[in-house]
Amino acid sequence: QVQLVESGGGLVQAGGSLRLSCAASGSTFSKYYMGWFRQAPGKEREFVGSISSSGSITSYADSVKGRFTISRDNAKNTVYLQMNSLKSEDTAVYFCVGQYLYKRFGATAEGEYDYWGQGTQVTVSS
Repeated sequence: QVQLVESGGGLVQAGGSLRLSCAASGSTFSKYYMGWFRQAPGKEREFVGSISSSGSITSYADSVKGRFTISRDNAKNTVYLQMNSLKSEDTAVYFCVGQYLYKRFGATAEGEYDYWGQGTQVTVSS
């Protein structure tokens, strides 16, 4: 079992940057792939990106590729989502997720992920 707590959300102007953090507890952090999903108002939850257990491999949705970067610090049991060049369409609740290593890395379906944080709101004003 792992517990995930996101932080760092807020209001930012279009073109700005924001960094989300997700602190994990309760289990060995390095035993999980980690990732981020988001859900905009009235829309389904969508995959943002994921990172391998060592942090050496990442995968991103096309909509954020080149603007968002996922990283992790296994010593701090924390995963980050650096968001640059934010657009109004990035407005959503962002969820940190954890996935067992035996599952498919980079999967985009939310059912593939085992643990979820409570979410943090990101609002981009245009």
